[in-house]
Amino acid sequence: MSCLILIGMMGAGKTTVGKELARRHKLRFADCDHEIVARTGVSIPTIFEIEGEAGFRRRETQMIDELTQADDIVIATGGGVVTTPANRELMRARGIVIYLNVLPQVLFERTRNDRNRPLLQVDNPRQRIEELHRLRDPLYREVAHIIVDGGRANPGTMVRAIEEALRKHEANTCRP
Repeated sequence: MSCLILIGMMGAGKTTVGKELARRHKLRFADCDHEIVARTGVSIPTIFEIEGEAGFRRRETQMIDELTQADDIVIATGGGVVTTPANRELMRARGIVIYLNVLPQVLFERTRNDRNRPLLQVDNPRQRIEELHRLRDPLYREVAHIIVDGGRANPGTMVRAIEEALRKHEANTCRP
């Protein structure tokens, strides 16, 4: 199996589903945001505070470039990874990109108490999620090879849906 890249909004389940997918297929798992934190020694909110979103996005592009050069890996990206054209190009060219599509209401329910998400530290986080979803959904769809609707499905169900979609994708791309 090549490089599998999970994209989607914050709270879509990329890390949870990615870990399970990697475990089932004996692949390496990497969470892009966690890798950035491990390398810098500071939290994502701290990077945003010191370097701004633009500084964080530069670090994210470097990490995507590095991680997508590996085979036999499942990568969970940050929700905003698609906002940078270079990231979209790297991901689309180097791996199979899987969009975990989850409705904004469900995303809000999953993230409303999470203080480690700088873009949600606003007066109306629900509205912010809806705005981000509206802006990013077309970009996720543009880069994705596979779209899996998430909703309230548990991680095992999501992994099975991804496995089925991968089988169909591979059958379609292997035809002469």
